[in-house]
Amino acid sequence: MEANKVAPPPPETKLHFLDYWRIIRIRKTVILAVFTLVVLTAILVTYMMPQRYASTALIKVERDITDIRGFVDPLYNPGYDPYFIETEFQVINSEVVLTNVVNELDLMRRWGEKYNAGQPLTMTEALMLLRNRMDLSPRRNTSIIEIRVVSEDPQEAADIANAIARSYEHYRIEQRKKLSMGGIAVLMERLEEHQKRIDETQRELDRLRRELQISDVDAAGTGPTLLLEAETVRRLEAMRIEAQSQYEAEAKLLEQLKSVPRDQLPQVISAAMRDDPQLTELLQSLNLAEQTLIQLRRDYADEHPTVVTVRKQIEELKRKITNRVDGLLLGLEVRVASLKERLDSIVAAFEDARKKDIEKVEKSRPYFEKKRELENLIAFQRVLENKLKAERIDVDLPKTAMVTIVEQAKPGIRPVQPNKTLNIGLGVIIGLVVGVGLAFFIEYLDTSVKTIDDVERALGAPVLGVIPQNVGLLLEEGAESPHAEAYRVLRTNILFSRKDERLNTLVVVSAGAGEGKTTTVLNLATVFAQSNQRVLIVDSDLRRPALHKRLKVSNAIGLTNYLLRQNKLEEVIQTTQLPTLDFLPSGKLPSSSLGILSSQAMRELINELKQRYDFVFFDSPPIMGVSDASILASEVDMALQVIQYRRYPQPMNIRAKQLIEKVGGNLIGIVLNNINLSQDESYYYYSGYYHDYYYRSDDSEKADSGRDKEKTGKAISGEVARAEIKPKY
Repeated sequence: MEANKVAPPPPETKLHFLDYWRIIRIRKTVILAVFTLVVLTAILVTYMMPQRYASTALIKVERDITDIRGFVDPLYNPGYDPYFIETEFQVINSEVVLTNVVNELDLMRRWGEKYNAGQPLTMTEALMLLRNRMDLSPRRNTSIIEIRVVSEDPQEAADIANAIARSYEHYRIEQRKKLSMGGIAVLMERLEEHQKRIDETQRELDRLRRELQISDVDAAGTGPTLLLEAETVRRLEAMRIEAQSQYEAEAKLLEQLKSVPRDQLPQVISAAMRDDPQLTELLQSLNLAEQTLIQLRRDYADEHPTVVTVRKQIEELKRKITNRVDGLLLGLEVRVASLKERLDSIVAAFEDARKKDIEKVEKSRPYFEKKRELENLIAFQRVLENKLKAERIDVDLPKTAMVTIVEQAKPGIRPVQPNKTLNIGLGVIIGLVVGVGLAFFIEYLDTSVKTIDDVERALGAPVLGVIPQNVGLLLEEGAESPHAEAYRVLRTNILFSRKDERLNTLVVVSAGAGEGKTTTVLNLATVFAQSNQRVLIVDSDLRRPALHKRLKVSNAIGLTNYLLRQNKLEEVIQTTQLPTLDFLPSGKLPSSSLGILSSQAMRELINELKQRYDFVFFDSPPIMGVSDASILASEVDMALQVIQYRRYPQPMNIRAKQLIEKVGGNLIGIVLNNINLSQDESYYYYSGYYHDYYYRSDDSEKADSGRDKEKTGKAISGEVARAEIKPKY
């Protein structure tokens, strides 16, 4: 069950800022090369580009209004329109405006001679070139538009900018005039049609008046009028009200007079009817006679002829008064009866007139509806006539305020293109961006080992040591070499990685050639030997041996001679300048003995060496090339894989590890070789101790012991160089 379990995927790594900085430092050559190339290209192109001059014309644009502000409708208030300026940009850039510019300046011929080998350009080509050379921009918070034109000829740039401004101005004025004339034509057409409708309506109205016998007192007018029947009804109603009022007043007076006592009736009638002078005169005469009688009785007796005469006179007056009163009452009765008859006749006439009026109203309804229609048509005709007059006046009014050329374009003094500062600055920025981007892209494509995390995540094996660049042989540099500490760290990790102290044979393998196996084996063995342990180095790379060259000894006899039973072990093992370090060269490999490392003699040799030495180190060929390394990994106690920094892809190193494990080898760890510590800070803590110890010591200590160490080092180096490696036995 355990074997079927799928290993969990490795955790995703997150890049830190220092990782980005590490990539930049490592790929600085690429970045600098790309940066230099882009900047030089930008400079070259900038200085090769033709110089161009710019000219700018300023125009102020307004809506379609006249120059006479007071003529505008006071209710007209379009408000702020954020799209007005943008719309005018499109108008200026339109073919309608720019075609006039091309024709005015003869640009098809001029540009054809300049850019088309003397052949005139088409209008489309000329418009395309013109649009590429012009630029429109608004002045902030104003209605002013900048028309900017760029050209190799400063005068041409100014001419084109001014021509665009004039063409746009002419277009706006002509377009407004065209629209107004079109509106006037439509108004005139509508007015003629409307006049025809009025004429037809007038004829229909006359026909209805004749057919319906309408007695319209204002037949020539268009407003509503009263018919004669309605006027008669109104007049009769007034007469009825007046007659009824007179009748009621006279009847009431007669009734009141009849209720007055007879003796008081003359005075009442005289007071009520002041318009009767005869009764008034009789009453005055009676009153005078009675006063005369009273005076005569004071002087005369009743039988006196004068008194009798006056008395008879009074009686005669009373008789006349009575007769007059009776006559007045009778006349009043006759008058009341007459008023009653008159009132009845007026009421009868009124009722008859009202019936006729009602009938006439129903009959004349179509006539008055048609008359009302005629009135509406005439009113609308007046509106059309007023609008037509206003439009005609508007067409004649000047409209130069719609487009005002604020500033004429003038030829430029200095070229505006190319902008050397901007181009070079952009070249610097683009160069950096492209260089860094290319560096990161190359880093992304690079699947080789870069960090310890890459190794441990991909191979699943611990990193036991980190070896810096430019490591020499510790036999020549001495125990105090600044690189020795890296191998001492590796030695310590190897010792702690052993599960059993009896495991003392170790083969150093790598996936490919040139990863530093030989140097690692030699220096690691040197470090072990410097700690007073008996160490043997076996050069088991039979095809391309290199250890004898490093140690400057002969490879005439060695491992192959022993395995082929040609020499004894004591004859093939050689000594070095270190008493505790021995060396077994590979010897010559006959072509018939390619599988010699898998022989029983090899296994017996390994067991023999385990007994004689504290540690035995085997150098091997690349494990991906031949099978020798796999055989050695299966026969020795431990295997150590060397991976060179940024050399081979990770899958190749993973395959090498799998080959070791497949043959049963005991891979104890990985050695990262050839690390550039000055560029990659991620490895600093692996080498910081001995780096600081050797390179950052106190200045006074350097001053005191610098010369002695230098002399000692030279002596040791010279001694090592002159040392002669001899056979041990």
